[in-house]
Amino acid sequence: MNLLPTLLVALILFAGTAPAQKLFVNSATGRDSAAGTQEQPLQSLPEAARRVNQAAGAPATEIILAEGLYVLTETALFQRPRPYSASARLTIRAEFLPDDPAWHPQRMPTIVTAVPLLKDTAGETGNGLQIEVSHATIQGLRFTGGLHYFYQGDRQFRRSYPIWRDGKTLDDLIVSQCVFIGDDHVMPLQVGVIANGHGLVVDHCVFYHVRNPVVFWRAEGGISHRNAMTNSLVYGASVSGVWTVETDGADFVFRNNVIANSATIWMRERGSSRAYQAVNCLFAGNENVAAYGGGAAGPVTLTGSAFLTLQDMRPAGKITLQMDQGARDYLHILKGTVGSSLHAGLFTKE
Repeated sequence: MNLLPTLLVALILFAGTAPAQKLFVNSATGRDSAAGTQEQPLQSLPEAARRVNQAAGAPATEIILAEGLYVLTETALFQRPRPYSASARLTIRAEFLPDDPAWHPQRMPTIVTAVPLLKDTAGETGNGLQIEVSHATIQGLRFTGGLHYFYQGDRQFRRSYPIWRDGKTLDDLIVSQCVFIGDDHVMPLQVGVIANGHGLVVDHCVFYHVRNPVVFWRAEGGISHRNAMTNSLVYGASVSGVWTVETDGADFVFRNNVIANSATIWMRERGSSRAYQAVNCLFAGNENVAAYGGGAAGPVTLTGSAFLTLQDMRPAGKITLQMDQGARDYLHILKGTVGSSLHAGLFTKE
């Protein structure tokens, strides 16, 4: 029996209890020279990261963001030397979460990645939040793409990665109740969440017009374990709905997800023979089922779907989203239409 979903709930509930270090951030009223209390908040996430990295004695950290716009002009790099644990975590969350009575989509802190780009083999990359610690939770935030024009040429691209983890031995990163919005022509977003290592769990998130919502990347030793994508809505992905690289299929949980109107449902690294299972999901209006990819700028080759077992799949049909920005369920499947009973999206309570 796979206990990962139960563990996920426990970790999210535990993440906010009695943190030893608590920092408040408010982009409108804060100052980076302030104490970081609720009365004297910081202004930026990079400054919060610096405070966290210097707090070697704190067993746990909670960073609470007020509603507002956060433009990252430098990467917020979290790399505190003292390790966290499953019960004493790094938590970066919104002041109001989607299940709170006072929550509304416009109360979500919005993070724009506007960092200087760094050159790499596939072009240039800008990372927003870089989580180089184990046992971290990101909850209730809204991420947009980068400010830089996307295409360069000769298979070289400028890419925006709002959440990135480089360490191949790191473990336990939960991304929950977050929204990712991108567009290939305006503020493009290459990948919403991309992480090396183990234990990447994406739960109750919404990805709207993101090129690749989630990439489960590489791990030390060649196999990444204990990853999951659950209760999430992907709409209009221009490359893939989910991308698995060195992800072990035996302990990968893919459940209660909707992938709609996207180019390809499932992308694997070229040559992969691992098998996966999708449980209680809905795939609708997508151009292709499966393909091999070759990295950020590599060619895409369509493949068969024999590697993917479908269990208890929901009937497909046209997916209709709530596009009224004044509605509480903005960017969710419109109530009473195909797929709405699956409850994929930000809310854990109905």
